[in-house]
Amino acid sequence: MTVPTPSAPTVLVVMGVSGSGKSTVAALLAETLGWPFVDGDDFHTPESVARMRAGHPLDDAARAPWLGRIRAWIDARLAAHEPGIVACSALKRAYRRALTGDRPDVRIVFLEGSRAVIQGRVQARHGHFMPASLLDSQFAALEPPGQEENPITVGIEDGPDAIVAAVLTRLGPPAGGLCE
Repeated sequence: MTVPTPSAPTVLVVMGVSGSGKSTVAALLAETLGWPFVDGDDFHTPESVARMRAGHPLDDAARAPWLGRIRAWIDARLAAHEPGIVACSALKRAYRRALTGDRPDVRIVFLEGSRAVIQGRVQARHGHFMPASLLDSQFAALEPPGQEENPITVGIEDGPDAIVAAVLTRLGPPAGGLCE
């Protein structure tokens, strides 16, 4: 399959509220592009996971070290001149700034969807530590990326393959054309 890939190393931060499809889309993007993928959930401490599982949202103080660990992964990718993809809620502008550092080679991919669609997804999934009861706190914290953040915003109504195709189209081909 021929897919467009950026000409410079890029890290994509696939963000959105819980249930928007971040992990699924990010993993599929990584598979399509042949880039490494990590899930931001894997950077949470056991204490943070237990807190969320109990129905308590994390505050900014609890999120700061988690964001720092994700930022370190991003920094390592960029230092090695290698691309990567991370799925991370990154709901607030301040969180995204902490991750991107306003670097143009770190792009935000915002998975945007209605509360009704996302609530249905969260209620239907099993085995995830994030309960449906925290969805209100997710939407309350969400600050959609502004134009100044140069996001790739994609609606989640279509399936993962269509979402990935839309992201790839927005990334565009490298200066030399398409890569195989």
